Amino acid sequence: MLVISLCGLSTNAAAAVTFQGQFEQGALVRGAVPAGSKILLNGQPVKITPNGQFAIGFDRDAKAEQVFKVIYPDGLTEIKPLKIAARQYKIDRVTGISQKIMKPDPVAQKRAAKDAKQTRAARGLFSQQQAFMQPFIWPVTGRISGVYGSQRVYNDVPGNPHFGVDVARPTGTVVVAPADGVITLAEPDMFYSGGTVIIDHGYGINSTFLHLSKLYLTVGDKVVQGDKVAEIGATGRVTGPHLDWRLNWFQMRLDPVSIVPSMASVLAAEKAAE
Repeated sequence: MLVISLCGLSTNAAAAVTFQGQFEQGALVRGAVPAGSKILLNGQPVKITPNGQFAIGFDRDAKAEQVFKVIYPDGLTEIKPLKIAARQYKIDRVTGISQKIMKPDPVAQKRAAKDAKQTRAARGLFSQQQAFMQPFIWPVTGRISGVYGSQRVYNDVPGNPHFGVDVARPTGTVVVAPADGVITLAEPDMFYSGGTVIIDHGYGINSTFLHLSKLYLTVGDKVVQGDKVAEIGATGRVTGPHLDWRLNWFQMRLDPVSIVPSMASVLAAEKAAE
């Protein structure tokens, strides 16, 4: 995990900015500024906890040049240009896909649009929980079968990029909370995503779990990191059982891998503990 400290021009002795994370496309970066400061990312205000902690994100196709601005409690300002590294994404081309799959019938499209509206509302919620600053854990461990940012081109028509990380495990495998939070969405049967759960970790950061076969909790339930949330399934539009874990900063879709240890290291630790 990259940690960067920036000493500001402020006369405040505690004036410094710290970042935890990688400045690259798809990454969630967390950090801290002196309490009472204000932050702007590319001119847009960023919400800060009372003690100065914050989270920012850079989407799949984020521009290389970003501007991070801090206004310290004493009124002095620091401007920090950020360089966002580009990533190479896996692109697969698939032909011979039927028109029914390419374009669902009107009833299915209406249902999918309703589902999308519901999930956007849940992701748009703001709470003052500070669980987003926790070291996150994997909600399930196993073989990674799909990666963030990958994209399929169906019959020469680009599909939407994949905005999560897929972990292939059998139906019924338990999924746990990667950090503390509150359940803001729990739907057993959405058109594309099947069984779906969203956990709010605070300050716009939330986790979404897709294709679940069983949900243990309902909206409003509080969870502690490691609590059982649901079971893996093959619900919705999938070809096999797996967990699709997605990470958002409000509506910005980020890569969960940016905030957890590598899967290889976690699996190695599990094997060593056997």
